[in-house]
Amino acid sequence: MLVKEYRICMPLTVDEYKIGQLYMISKHSCEQSGGGEGVEVVRNESNVHPQHGPGQVTEKRIYLSSKLPSWAQAFVPRIFYVTEKAWNFYPYTITGASLSFLPKFSIRIETRFENNNGDNDNVFGDTPTPAESVSFLDILNDPIPEKHYKEEEDLSRWQSNKTGRGPLEESWRDDHKPIMCSYKKVQCSFEVYGFQTRTEEFIHR
Repeated sequence: MLVKEYRICMPLTVDEYKIGQLYMISKHSCEQSGGGEGVEVVRNESNVHPQHGPGQVTEKRIYLSSKLPSWAQAFVPRIFYVTEKAWNFYPYTITGASLSFLPKFSIRIETRFENNNGDNDNVFGDTPTPAESVSFLDILNDPIPEKHYKEEEDLSRWQSNKTGRGPLEESWRDDHKPIMCSYKKVQCSFEVYGFQTRTEEFIHR
């Protein structure tokens, strides 16, 4: 099992992000559905966590057969799905994913949202993630593949009409207010001899 921690800062508060997160989950589900594929909600019910309080538990099946590259479609079952189970006790969530045809593969993502710039080195309260396993993902400065670039979403140019925030400058993570961080501890497991290390590293990349 390969475990890494990712930190993604954003020019928002944790409360503002919650609104955006709910909107984007709904939008993504609609965009991915159609043509016999998409997102099927299997379970959606309230739950109470002994430490994190009330929240929601959901289970989804995400059908992705046609999204695979042609080389993968040759040996993957014609119809398969990803099972995603999520425990949402915002600002703390756990998400798990597995494949219907590959029981030895799983991903677990533990997320905590905090109003800081990613400087909490023990956000999950157990053992701090070793520094070499922590990566900051910069929404402004990290390169974006050309096919995904949209000028109207370029944060070096965009400004919010509602809040006046933006455009972001190169050192925005050090001096922007408000700022929040999405901390994600990602555990990837592929227990197949000879393929484990390569596959787990590929998934993280």
